[in-house]
Amino acid sequence: MSTFMNPIGLQPLRKRGRWERWWTEISILFRIQFAIVRDSWAWVILMATLYPLTTLLFMRFYTVNPTDEMVVQIIAGNLVFGIIVMGMNGLGQEIALQKHQDHFTFYASLPISKNNFVLANMLRGLMNTLPSFLILGSLGQWMYGVQLHYSPGLPVVVILSLTSVVGIGILLGFWSPTFQFTNMLCQALMMIISFLSPVMVSIDQLPVPLQWISYVLPTTYAADAMRSILTVGWSKGVMLDCAVMLVFSMISLIVVNRLVSWRVNK
Repeated sequence: MSTFMNPIGLQPLRKRGRWERWWTEISILFRIQFAIVRDSWAWVILMATLYPLTTLLFMRFYTVNPTDEMVVQIIAGNLVFGIIVMGMNGLGQEIALQKHQDHFTFYASLPISKNNFVLANMLRGLMNTLPSFLILGSLGQWMYGVQLHYSPGLPVVVILSLTSVVGIGILLGFWSPTFQFTNMLCQALMMIISFLSPVMVSIDQLPVPLQWISYVLPTTYAADAMRSILTVGWSKGVMLDCAVMLVFSMISLIVVNRLVSWRVNK
């Protein structure tokens, strides 16, 4: 009897088949993304670390007698900055380039889900940013002489920070009308959400209009969760930030799947 038939009593086998098909699909897409990262890992680490590291050094040189709270603010902000650089800016430009070089024509001809493609790119974003995250965390702790609190919930905060921010980059890359426009838009947006939102500074240091805008940016919740978990550990505030970041991640998946096309001329 064919395994594709659905006789009464074989419902569990059908669910298992869907799971296996999903796993096969996501593993193949992940290996494609891993092969891209493997061929350019040195460049990826350099680009993901250079911007936040220079910012970290700049703040170290020009900040006189910072308080422990300010130090954690600086370190957490630069960790999120690394995610923004590679997760949003880098991945958005890369996807836009692939789109305008018609790479997606091949993906469109395959029996794959766009959500699985987005998930594979989110995993690629994790590979891109995790080395810089570890480097910046270690250097920041050493440079400022502070002891950060490493909670078991830290990986959850890192992953949700990444998926909520990477979703913006993927959306920009898929939506891209032209590569040049997307390139400029990604870089401009990177500067805005890094320096005009509560990533490098606390929210009460911003003008009121920027405080209102910051509530619709995932980086606001990523930076707040990162600061809290590095100082007091897992708390209700961190859980609330994680819930909001999960919503941003789900919205990104839905928007990309429903509103964005594989092809340039649609």
